Amino acid sequence: MSNLTKQQQTELEAAAFRRLVAHLRDRSDVQNIDLMNLAGFCRNCLSNWYREAAEAQNLPVTKDESREIVYGMPYEDWKNLHQTEANAVQKAAFELNKPKE
Repeated sequence: MSNLTKQQQTELEAAAFRRLVAHLRDRSDVQNIDLMNLAGFCRNCLSNWYREAAEAQNLPVTKDESREIVYGMPYEDWKNLHQTEANAVQKAAFELNKPKE
């Protein structure tokens, strides 16, 4: 890999994050449970990681604020517009694949 400066690496990572968030916003048809079952993370996980990174730098970002950053709107609005009830197959797959505590 090229010898990137720390600043360049951070800028590339930020651009990739923004693109991922934009993609997830565009693909509202993909349910969080599907993401969890296939990839082991979902929009909520991404918003939690964002909030945790802010907390690590002593920056005040709430759960609702981090979710709005990822969803592009308040979480409750997104759920009302796009979230569907998980079916039995999705729920069973989630139980098999859910993260260990």
